[in-house]
Amino acid sequence: MQTASQFAKDYLTNLKTVLDRMPLDVLEKLFTVIEKAHATGKQIFVIGNGGSAATASHMMNDLNKGTLGHKGDAPWKRFKVIALTDNVSLMTAWANDTDYNTVFSEPLKNLANRGDVLIAISASGNSPNIITAVEVAKTLGVKVLGLGGFTGGKLAKLSDVCVVVPSNDYGPVEDVHMIIDHILVGYLYEKLRQLHAK
Repeated sequence: MQTASQFAKDYLTNLKTVLDRMPLDVLEKLFTVIEKAHATGKQIFVIGNGGSAATASHMMNDLNKGTLGHKGDAPWKRFKVIALTDNVSLMTAWANDTDYNTVFSEPLKNLANRGDVLIAISASGNSPNIITAVEVAKTLGVKVLGLGGFTGGKLAKLSDVCVVVPSNDYGPVEDVHMIIDHILVGYLYEKLRQLHAK
């Protein structure tokens, strides 16, 4: 049996390998869509299950506040981001009265407008409620950004842009999704700061 320190070392070695293989050109495309949504005043919705639901909430927090700096007092226009994972009463109403696969797609029908953006997070890329939401988003004229892993699954095929983390392990995939969030928010803050300084 490995010691905890050896297990940690192996995990981190694997994570570094995954990070070194990341498709950074796809990040550029992903960030561009989010920048355009901000510039044009569009809403951004974020969804995920389990650990990815936590990532969705974290991303919502970071895009709404983190892009304004630590104190949240930056003078530029704010992002409009909603994590559909965060309304437990609405999610459970849809799950109880219809089907769990509708917990994200039905709220999208209430809130989304053409030109908005959906960030769908799924390590496997095949979560039924995520795919249902993506399909509905496309009918509403909503741009779909995917954060996936493994082989990308259905999410990679349906998304307008999809970052597929090159790993078949949930831990590293979810780690990298959070790293992408932090890179995105840091990049957006710095770009907005420089533009405002001109």
